[in-house]
Amino acid sequence: MILSQLSLYRYQIPLDKLLPVGKQRIDNRQGLVLRGSALTEQGEAVTAEVEIAPLSGQDVDEQPLRGFSQEPLGQVIDQLMPLLDELIDKPVDELARLAQETQLPSLAFGLSLLHARLSGRLPAARRGARTIPLIYQAQDEAPQALDARIDALERSTHAVKVKVGQTSMEQEIAMIHRILARRPDLRLRLDANRCFTLEAAIDFLACLPLEAIEYIEEPCQDPGDNAALYQALGVGFALDETLNNPGYQFTMASGLSALIIKPMILGSLADLQALAQEAHEAGVRVILSASLEASLGINALRDLSEALTPDEVPGLDTLSAFSADLLISTGKNRCLTLENLICLKQVTGEAV
Repeated sequence: MILSQLSLYRYQIPLDKLLPVGKQRIDNRQGLVLRGSALTEQGEAVTAEVEIAPLSGQDVDEQPLRGFSQEPLGQVIDQLMPLLDELIDKPVDELARLAQETQLPSLAFGLSLLHARLSGRLPAARRGARTIPLIYQAQDEAPQALDARIDALERSTHAVKVKVGQTSMEQEIAMIHRILARRPDLRLRLDANRCFTLEAAIDFLACLPLEAIEYIEEPCQDPGDNAALYQALGVGFALDETLNNPGYQFTMASGLSALIIKPMILGSLADLQALAQEAHEAGVRVILSASLEASLGINALRDLSEALTPDEVPGLDTLSAFSADLLISTGKNRCLTLENLICLKQVTGEAV
């Protein structure tokens, strides 16, 4: 297959409500759409679009986002624009090669994903959409609003992700008990974003029904304390932000239950597959999670989850805050098409 056309677009979507990024908040999402077309040996055209959206930029207080993507969107654009000229009229496999060469994880992910889409190695998911609902207490939100969100959960939902470390410990303990009072069948995946000291984490979890906790993501400010927390209370932990370190290497630790992998931050599909295999061989669960992508990116993560981790439900429940969909409709009033985006560059090969 030969790449016959490549187009790069930029999007910006306002959010209807603030979304938490660690302990920060954002009110819009920006990113890129890379569209590629390729010709088969039979002369048939295949086209696919992928989202490239590093989780970087500024929060609502105009402070840099910390702890997620290290590359700004502008750096991705600067590196990708000349690559389009390099890729045109080349075999589709060049996408995978360049994905392994770039040092920008979001670009590596996007190039490798486009390769998988065009080559037919990542088909659309066949089963119905499954995801873990995200629950957090919005600032100044009435308890009744939280109750309504819990009551709206489908009865087939058996686990939820709960953001903690966002408000006071007392409020969040009350919130969790409120959730379980309305749905005692739920299992909780707590996400702490490294907000606790070891002592505070023990105090916090000791006030909760431990049997309801599936695991807690990144509980301690010092990740070296996570195993001590497990030894103290028997609550398993998951790694999330730790995986964002460029030099991360998988190491088994006492109490490590799961890796929460954000492919947009990790890098290429080859790197994702290698890490998932290492974790599975050690008996550690792998759960794919969104980096607050728009609907195009979320759709790809759903397909990836079915292909790589078919027994796990991914953490993709962030689209409700978006004011519009991106190319893939989820039922919102507005779905942006390519015509609604800013075209940064388009190159066409000689064979077209």
